[in-house]
Amino acid sequence: MSSIESTATEALSQERQDLIEALQTHRYFLKFTAQGLTDEQARLTPTPSALSIGGLIKHVTQGMRRTTARLTGGEGAPGVIDEAAFAAYQAGFALTDDETAAGALAAFDEARVAYLAAVAGTDPSAPTTEPPAPWYGIHDPRPSLARYHLVHQVEEMARHAGHADIIREQIDGMAVPAIVLSEAGAPANDFFQPYVPAPGTVGAG
Repeated sequence: MSSIESTATEALSQERQDLIEALQTHRYFLKFTAQGLTDEQARLTPTPSALSIGGLIKHVTQGMRRTTARLTGGEGAPGVIDEAAFAAYQAGFALTDDETAAGALAAFDEARVAYLAAVAGTDPSAPTTEPPAPWYGIHDPRPSLARYHLVHQVEEMARHAGHADIIREQIDGMAVPAIVLSEAGAPANDFFQPYVPAPGTVGAG
C-alpha cells in the first residue's frame, strides 16, 4: 500500500518500518470498505453486532488520536472508567445524525499523519506503563514496553479492518480487495473487473 499512501521510513529501524507498514496496510483496507457507499449504507449494521462501517472508521479515528496523544506525551491514556466514560466510548462506534461518511473519512485521513509520525518517533524498547484494562480483568497500571502498545495498534487496526470487510460484503457483496485493486489502477482480466463507485456515493468522481 505504500505506493499509494506512504510515509517516509527509510531512516527508521527495520522494526519500526515493519510496524508502520502493517498499520498502513490495514488502515488502507479499512478506509476503502466505505468506497461506493451512501451515508445510509455506512450506518447499516447487517450482522448481529452493532458495528457499522461508518462507526468503525469513527472509532479507529478516535483511537488514532488517543494513541498520538499518549505517544507524544499528551493525555491519551484512559482516565477513570465509569459509566459516563463507557457510554462515550460506545457512542464512538456510530455516526450521529449530523455526521457523514465523507466527513468520517476526512477525519480518518487527517488523523493518520500525526498518528504515524508518533509511531515512527517511538522507541519500541522504551519503558512505559499500561493503564488498567478491567475488561481483561486487569485493574491496576502495569509496567511494560512501548513495543506492547505498538503491536497492539497493529492488532486493533487489523481487527477492525476485518470487521468492516465482513460488513461490506453483507451490504452489497463487494470484496474490499477488489476495491483496493481498482483504486490502484489494476486492469480488468478474467478474474477481476474494476469497481466504479456509483454517483453520489463515497469516492464517486
